[in-house]
Amino acid sequence: MALRSLQAPEAVVMIRPHHFTPNAQTAADNAFQTPASGDRSVIATKAYDEVSQAVKILQSHGVAVHVFEDTGTDTPDSVFPNNWFSTHAGGHVALHAMYSKNRRAERRADVVEMLKQRFRVQDVIDYSGLEQDGLFLEGTGAMVLDHLERVAYAARSNRTSEILLERFCTHFNYEPVVFDAVTIDGAPIYHTNVLMCIATDFALIGSSMIPDATRRADVVSRLADGPRDVIELTPVQIGEFAGNAIELQGRDGRILAISSRAVASLTPDQIQRIERHTKIVALDIPTIELAGGSVRCTIAGLHLSARPEEIAA
Repeated sequence: MALRSLQAPEAVVMIRPHHFTPNAQTAADNAFQTPASGDRSVIATKAYDEVSQAVKILQSHGVAVHVFEDTGTDTPDSVFPNNWFSTHAGGHVALHAMYSKNRRAERRADVVEMLKQRFRVQDVIDYSGLEQDGLFLEGTGAMVLDHLERVAYAARSNRTSEILLERFCTHFNYEPVVFDAVTIDGAPIYHTNVLMCIATDFALIGSSMIPDATRRADVVSRLADGPRDVIELTPVQIGEFAGNAIELQGRDGRILAISSRAVASLTPDQIQRIERHTKIVALDIPTIELAGGSVRCTIAGLHLSARPEEIAA
């Protein structure tokens, strides 16, 4: 049996989009977003097909993928469920406060109900009411969580309220590590999970995009706890979504789910270092990436214990 890790969930939620398009409401502060050109229905179909194929590939590696169909027509970013909910060991679920108004409609009662039915859920903490107070924390986009060392890394942005981050960390027993991070053009990194990925035995990070040298060294030092192999990514590789990956538990061991575009940007040495620890599984999602997010953004990891009937199934 393959060794399990708290960092690598063996079950995930993914949303298959029916009306995908880069979100006009998020374009202002998402420097990774690209305007879509061409027929909207063709773009939506391509996105639907990309997610469907990604689901098949993950399932072929033994990852339990719970797939939901997008039910709305005004939720262009529905394919990124990791922003509106997160799950935590001990049976805890958090519903998160979203910055863009049209993203708030992505929260779905049926997803939460599935979690309660199939996994041991003790409580659901809902932060969404704080949107009315201008406080936002977009889940595991805004935070990259080290489940082993109990650290929540967060880059300051419109999507990350330090007040709400402190509240989350108090509720879920994480230590917050907050820092500034900027793109090549000096714009704030909108989501921390495009900058870094934490796996069980290694971490990927574009630390040169943290302008404060002391804070940069601090973050890299903390990531090396465990100990972990800290693999540095260049700003160009971050722009190719090489940091937007997630470690998952497969049938035969842990895998790193990452986009084909991201893998193409990695050097042979970086690939070799990753493959010392886990198997790279490339997912081809170029249409989805127009929205400024990649593989990590499409996957909500389930750090919950399955009910016995679910294990038997």
